[in-house]
Amino acid sequence: MISSDQKIFTPYDKYALVTGASSGIGWHIAAELARRGYNIVAVSNQSESLEELKNSLESDFGIIVNVFNCDLTQENAAQEVFSFCGNNNYSVEVLVNNAGTLYFGEALKIDASRMRGIMNLHMSVPAALCRLFIEPMAERKKGYILNSSSISSVMPFPTISVYGPTKAFIRHFTRALRSEVKKHNIKVTCLIPGATATGLYDPEKYDTAFNRRLGIMKKPEAVAKAGIKALFNNRAECIPGFLNKLIVILIPLIPHSIIGAIYKRTNLFN
Repeated sequence: MISSDQKIFTPYDKYALVTGASSGIGWHIAAELARRGYNIVAVSNQSESLEELKNSLESDFGIIVNVFNCDLTQENAAQEVFSFCGNNNYSVEVLVNNAGTLYFGEALKIDASRMRGIMNLHMSVPAALCRLFIEPMAERKKGYILNSSSISSVMPFPTISVYGPTKAFIRHFTRALRSEVKKHNIKVTCLIPGATATGLYDPEKYDTAFNRRLGIMKKPEAVAKAGIKALFNNRAECIPGFLNKLIVILIPLIPHSIIGAIYKRTNLFN
């Protein structure tokens, strides 16, 4: 049932599209948007979790959730998502490119097809979704885009040689896009979270509860809330947490020679 503190806005015939909505930060972003009265188009390749999200948000907020099971690592995924919305007359006012996957390992050892998939997921597909959806947004003179990057975008470190640079791309793309579409009344924000207690981290290797207590990891609901607030406040970037803000400033100051020496002599980056 919907409680008075859950329901803030009356639902209306506008949609928010969230990729990677079936878990983690994406799930909570979808919830934040549902709380604001948006119907949700939830995109992921986890069909069972998408149905759980649909049942949860429709029950809690009284909005409509439409799910689309799609593999966003494929090059044609953006067009499939856009066509799904067009064929069903979903007027997408908010686009959230959140889907991502975390990979630790040397570039030499990663399977080539998996590398292409990660690059599509973090760069090609989000950029293509922005290109496709900004056109109808520009015609309506209204729209919101939230793209998820990572504090690893400033970390050219060994073992995240694929992950970090793809997140750097989406950060710089988002900043440039923000300037380009401002004249069309489209608000664009980049969410730059640090380590977040989601399923991306193997619980056998990472004690998420302990890391949350130390402030090293943030709760996904806190990250989602900060990102959506920043989007509707028209902020260029959102870096949740003081420690993460400090990391983004200080990490680029470390000489690459020191990073290389640490990698050679230790297992710090593994």
